[in-house]
Formats: sequence, C-alpha cells, structure tokens
Amino acid sequence: MFWSLQTHIEGMCGCAALLPPGGEARYQPLLRGALAQLKMATGVLQRVSGGLGRAKSGAHSAGQLAVWGRGFATSSCRNREDSWFKSLFVRKVDPRKDAHSTLLTKNEESNLYKIQFHNVKPECLDAYNKLCEDVLPSIHADKYYPCELVGTWNTWYGEQDQAVHLWRYRGGYPALTEVMNKLRQNKDFTAYRKERGKMLLSRRNQLLLEFSFWNEPVPRTGPNVYELRTYQLRPGTMIEWGNYWARAVRYRQQNREAVGGFFSQIGNLYMVHHLWAYKDLQSREDTRNAVWQQEGWHEVVYYTVPLIQHMDSRIMIPTKASPLQ
Repeated sequence: MFWSLQTHIEGMCGCAALLPPGGEARYQPLLRGALAQLKMATGVLQRVSGGLGRAKSGAHSAGQLAVWGRGFATSSCRNREDSWFKSLFVRKVDPRKDAHSTLLTKNEESNLYKIQFHNVKPECLDAYNKLCEDVLPSIHADKYYPCELVGTWNTWYGEQDQAVHLWRYRGGYPALTEVMNKLRQNKDFTAYRKERGKMLLSRRNQLLLEFSFWNEPVPRTGPNVYELRTYQLRPGTMIEWGNYWARAVRYRQQNREAVGGFFSQIGNLYMVHHLWAYKDLQSREDTRNAVWQQEGWHEVVYYTVPLIQHMDSRIMIPTKASPLQ
C-alpha cells in the first residue's frame, strides 16, 4: 500500500506543470515533503514488520503478539496514511495582518452601503411605491442626513412583488448611527415606517462595503433595466474572488454596464452583489455574449465558479424616486 501511495505522490510531483500559474511553487515543496516523510515511515514499518515476522516463529504466545503487532501496525499505517493524504489537500492560508475588508475596499474613502429587500403584499405594491416616492427623496436631498439614496427598484424577474433600496453612508458606521438617531426623531419618517409595515410580508437588509476596483455608483439617465447578481461565496474565498474580479471587471466596461460591486459586512456573510445596467434584456444578452470573445474572460469564469456556493439574479425596474434610472 505504501509503495502504491509513494508512486502516486511521485506522479503528482511530476505533474506540477499542469497546475495553475504559481501553483508549482506553492504545491511542489508540499508534495516532496510528503514523499520524504512517506519514505521514512516505510523504512520504519519494514523494520517493525521484520521484527514481528521473527517473533512469529517463536512460542505460540509470541505468535499471538506478532498478530496483534501486525494489526496495530496496519491500523497505525492507515491512520497516518489518511492523515498525510488529507494534508495534501488542506487549503493553505497565507498569514495576514489585515482583514479582507481593508484589503478590498477604497481605503481613502469610508463609504458604507445598506441594501434593503422588502417583500410587499401584492395588492399593496402601488401604494408602497407611492409612499416611498413621497418620503425617500426628501431624506436623500436633506443635508441634515449624511446618507444618499443610490437606487430604488421593483424586482421584475426574480422574487415578485419585491422592492430593493440601496443607500450610501459617507463616513461609514458613524454616519449610519447618526442617520438612525436622527430618523428616530423624525415624525414624518416614523409615520412612514408605521404605514409601510402594514404593506410588507417580510424585510431584510445587509451592510455592505464596495470593492476598490469597481466604480462608485453615480446617478444615470434611463431608461435602463438593472440586474443584481448575488453570489454566496465559500467562507475564506473573498480575497481570491476580489483578485480575479479586479481583472474581470475591465472586460465589462464596453457599454458602461458595470454600476457597482459590493460585499457584505453584516447580514449574510461572504455574499457579493454585482449591479449592472442595460438598455433592455436583448442588450443584456448581446453584452454578456460579446464578453466571451475577449481573451481572458473564460479563465476568470473557470477559476471563480468553484468559489460559489449559491448564486441568484434579479432583473429590476427603477422606480420614479430612483437616482439610477
């Protein structure tokens, strides 16, 4: 068994050239180290096996001891072999002194975003939109509140009868806290929330940071349809995702379709939101097909798909109150 495993690992060492760029330097020392340990263990077990074999030719009790010894050696061998085999595929993490939120965001700015998902009673959607149009723009325009309404939409394809709101807080968490405290004292907003509550089935939100390699969302004229693509990543893969998409977003600027890219800080963690704008659904289809003709796009897709646990897409229509039209 050990000779078979040793041959397998030697073969893996010889195939290092097939690894992704940088993979050979990363995994070759690990494989060689495992092979060296395996050779050492093989010699030890051969000597133990030889000793047990000599004991077998002795008295009957010694024979029983030999049988027990071989069973122990085999069990130990399997456990150690299993441990070494697992160690070959353990994800090695480089030590870091910074959180991924620091490494991936615009450090010179401290914008915080909040995204809200409101599931509205079907019969109340028009009244809900009218209520939001009367209240949300006034908060956006009031300099007393350090926040901005980035966009507000109704989901067209995806979860039905759903409203999505995206807010920006310039100044990070202190700005968020300031806005919340001030809105508690705002009687019009308190009345708005009370009336809104009668129209909702459920609601949830997340606090987000923006990726450094995406442009900051700015108002745009319409008409446009917007796509919110949401990815639930495997824990520990956010840096890797960011490294690949820092290159990928360059391929998606042909029609100014890239609006914003965010990742969650509070709420569902390791979640990424990409916001895109298209003139219509056919333009979306043409734009997405065209990017496959660009050299390097297929590589980004190949390496990022394994990082995803779940993904979702919403096609959204901006409401009258949305700065993103």
